[in-house]
Amino acid sequence: MRFNDRTQAGQVLAGMLRGLEGQDCTVLAIPNGGVPVGIEIARGLRAPLGVEIVRKLQIPGNTEAGFGAQTSRGDIILNQILVKALRLGPEQVRTIAATTMQEITRRKALFGAAEQIIEGRTVILTDDGLASGFTMVAAARSVRRRGPKSLIVAVPTAPEPSIGRVEKVADRVVCPNIRRTRSFAVADAYEDWYDLITEEAAELFREWQRTKNP
Repeated sequence: MRFNDRTQAGQVLAGMLRGLEGQDCTVLAIPNGGVPVGIEIARGLRAPLGVEIVRKLQIPGNTEAGFGAQTSRGDIILNQILVKALRLGPEQVRTIAATTMQEITRRKALFGAAEQIIEGRTVILTDDGLASGFTMVAAARSVRRRGPKSLIVAVPTAPEPSIGRVEKVADRVVCPNIRRTRSFAVADAYEDWYDLITEEAAELFREWQRTKNP
């Protein structure tokens, strides 16, 4: 299926997760694109919403691609095959990670989100789609360390190999649009797609916090 936009994608996921409505669960959205998706899941399930800020480690000279990901707690996961192919040395990786952490710190300030209490709760971790899946894996590992009862990854679209990668770190993966083609782009699953900037995502989240969060 194709989605009209991120809002509709979140509504579809909320419907697929309807059995969790009213239960002890928390939705964590990965900014930027995961925020409007997460809002709809949280609304549909009457659940609290937080953000899990994770950033890809950008390949030098290519801001659209990454060779790994870093969490707000400083945890790093690397695509070792890609790191080797790019001939990135440890010092280069440390430098890029330091720059990435600066951006994570900036985003945390923009969202102004208190960390959700997730110990013993069912956590639904969401984004607007998976590409390689490494960012989601990093986020899932970070969430796991905080003791959730169970961890569900819910995304509108993803390529089949990335689903397999994420299934190793989640108790359940929910994805209505699994692609099995050679080429893949998250945008292909949406009729109305644009790059959501951090400031817009943060405002959407703050508005939800002001008016909707249980």
